Amino acid sequence: QVLLVESGGGLVQPGGSLTLSCAASGSGFSFYDMGWYRQAPGKQRELVAIITRGGSTNYADSVQGRFSISRDNAKNTLSLQMNSLKPEDTAVYYCNARNTLYHYWGQGTQVTVSS
Repeated sequence: QVLLVESGGGLVQPGGSLTLSCAASGSGFSFYDMGWYRQAPGKQRELVAIITRGGSTNYADSVQGRFSISRDNAKNTLSLQMNSLKPEDTAVYYCNARNTLYHYWGQGTQVTVSS
């Protein structure tokens, strides 16, 4: 059992920055691949960024160069640094953890990019 809680969402102007955090409760955090997903109204949920247990990262083309995913295994946290935000980044952002056997989701945090 792993509980994931996102925080850090809010309203930001285009071009601004925001950092999302995900706190994990449970054991074995370092053995999970972690990721951020997002879903805008009427759209499919899409992968934003992943970071494996080995530290490898991958980003959606739409956020490449603007977002940075990181993890702190000692504190059981996952972060997403978002820069140069665009209105099309507006969505609910979800923290995800998975291993061979299990798949977990947080409750989501709303990010709205608007002037």
